Amino acid sequence: MSLYAVLIYDSEAEINSLSKERMDELIARHETVQARLAAENKLGPVVRLMPTDSARTLRQGTETFITDGPFAETKEQLLGFYMVDCPTPEEAMEAARMIGGACGASTLEVRPVQLYYPAPAKRMSESAA
Repeated sequence: MSLYAVLIYDSEAEINSLSKERMDELIARHETVQARLAAENKLGPVVRLMPTDSARTLRQGTETFITDGPFAETKEQLLGFYMVDCPTPEEAMEAARMIGGACGASTLEVRPVQLYYPAPAKRMSESAA
């Protein structure tokens, strides 16, 4: 298994200003890409992040701060991501091209992912007792 995160960056304000018809077209294009990736056994979870104004950021150091909003002031925001299971970085980039073509995002970042699994629930409850 070779997992890659395809991170979708674009202007949140522009996406939020789309008409319902335009948003429905965008979603239909994503569904087409998702169906193709699923047929190729390459599709993992797909996540659309809620607006950045609903985010909170935790910064830790000598003191801990929690602030409202995203972690950085930027022109583009992370809007969501796909997890794809591709045997090579080149195939992951091809998946990103399909995703980018579907959503028209200005920037897509492809990054290898390593899975970490939480401790089994039984073990966690036993250690709390």
